Amino acid sequence: MLSMEEIRKRAEIWLGSEFNEATRKEVREMLEKDEEKLVDSFYQDLEFGTGGLRGIMGAGTNRMNIYTMGMASQGLANYIIKQCGEKGIRVAIAHDCRNNSRYFAETAADIFSANGFEVFLFEALRPTPELSFAIRHYKCHSGIVITASHNPREYNGYKAYWNDGGQVVSPHDTGIIEEVRKIKSVNEIKFGGDKQNIRILGKETDDAFLEEVLKMRLNPEIIRKHSDMGIVYTPIHGTGVKLVPSALKLFGFTNIINVPEQDIVDGNFPTVRSPNPEESDALKMAIDRAEATGAELVIATDPDADRLGIACRNGEGKFILLNGNQTAVLLIHYILSQYEKKNKYKGNEYIVKTIVTSDLIDKIAEKYEVECFNVLTGFKFFAELMRKLEGKKQYIGGGEESYGFLPGDYVRDKDAVASCALVAEVAAWAKNGEKSLYDLLLDIYLEYGLFMEKLVNIVRKGKEGADEIKAMMLSYRKTPPAFINKSRVVKIDDYETLVSTDCVTGKKTNLSLSRSDVIQFFLEDGSKISVRPSGTEPKIKFYFSVNTTLESAAKFEETNKLLDKRLEDIIRDMKLN
Repeated sequence: MLSMEEIRKRAEIWLGSEFNEATRKEVREMLEKDEEKLVDSFYQDLEFGTGGLRGIMGAGTNRMNIYTMGMASQGLANYIIKQCGEKGIRVAIAHDCRNNSRYFAETAADIFSANGFEVFLFEALRPTPELSFAIRHYKCHSGIVITASHNPREYNGYKAYWNDGGQVVSPHDTGIIEEVRKIKSVNEIKFGGDKQNIRILGKETDDAFLEEVLKMRLNPEIIRKHSDMGIVYTPIHGTGVKLVPSALKLFGFTNIINVPEQDIVDGNFPTVRSPNPEESDALKMAIDRAEATGAELVIATDPDADRLGIACRNGEGKFILLNGNQTAVLLIHYILSQYEKKNKYKGNEYIVKTIVTSDLIDKIAEKYEVECFNVLTGFKFFAELMRKLEGKKQYIGGGEESYGFLPGDYVRDKDAVASCALVAEVAAWAKNGEKSLYDLLLDIYLEYGLFMEKLVNIVRKGKEGADEIKAMMLSYRKTPPAFINKSRVVKIDDYETLVSTDCVTGKKTNLSLSRSDVIQFFLEDGSKISVRPSGTEPKIKFYFSVNTTLESAAKFEETNKLLDKRLEDIIRDMKLN
């Protein structure tokens, strides 16, 4: 930890003429009146990690501002030049609804254009998946999106992409980080943009993107029959307002009901505590609207429209939220069943999920004899796999527990625009069989087994917290539990050592994925526990999965309660509550 004297010296550098007056004013106020804020703003550098930057906005080395963002952009530009040369370089830039997002995007455009790059900058906010599409569509070498996803309003962020439209992975991620760290002064940033090098993207790119989205539609005739099905959609003040309603209409849905207060683009997210479609509070206004209008489906997207939350009516007609696993299960089941029904299989199709996403998806893929790949957490690993298999196998869908899904391969990041339209199509398909999404989910559980998952986050802030998280991971590796909730641990997969251990026979085999700080415990009763520190927040994540057979729809609630108790018993046994 830096001393107070060192922190003040770091801050005083930001009083120099190379910084704008607003920045200098904020730093002066911290130096004079707010020592706590000063420390938090300058005690470290906002680190450019494998996912880019993410932090609280404001002046300081540990804040998201045009200078820390500018150093990231200049470092990325330097890396691209080293990899691709200086001539003919193209980059695409998009941003979400957050405060300062447009300012940051335009500043980044200036920096890249000053480095001689041709820049494709969206005219206004756009969904993250459209940025991924634009990189591929305009044959860009790289791209960035300014977003902090579903973080609180004071945050913003910066994600870097490579020429395949996927977020950067090895070796580019570490190479970019190295170049960013070489930038020691804001004087090294080329802020003087060349407007002649900046091309503004608008409707023509939207139309090209939506043309690909429409190709994901599998049953237009069924949609026509149920085109007036009531669908409430909310962008929660974010970028989804630009394209999700258009995608739904393009698919053929006509009764799209908005939530006017949340259609307003606003980085302060005034109507929600958190703009996170995983949380029930974020969907409350949309559900109230659905109740008032008699709608059958509620869909919400996060600020950059790459993740979606769903609510549907249960057997009693009340709205319930689906979690990310359930949404992915419904979409995979639909895609695979319809590929079979329409004889679309050529024998080389595959789907993707993460190692912490419901294993129910593996079972569905097994039934349809479609290969299911399990990758590390994060859609950048989906993109990496898709790149490796391009021209050999055909990706047709994949999702993760954290509410992300991607149908089709024209985008290489999670895509809530196409996923929203496809969820609506699944609901219409279920309705055509006189069922609801809830009924369809029960049918899947009856066929494959009832799976229940839960995520527990343990937050540990600061250096002490980081040390505690490291100690927890070390303990699980050095002295792994032999039993959890009285069920024997039969297998341990450690992605840091890339070794899978059969705890019954002692046999060890190699895991095929990249190294990652993740450990998984598989229990004799079919339960699975995955543990990993977060890459973007000061927390350690525990993913729990339990399952059992479901004898009948009538026994769903009873069986659900049994699984819920098993989950709570496991969590209690691991001393996490």
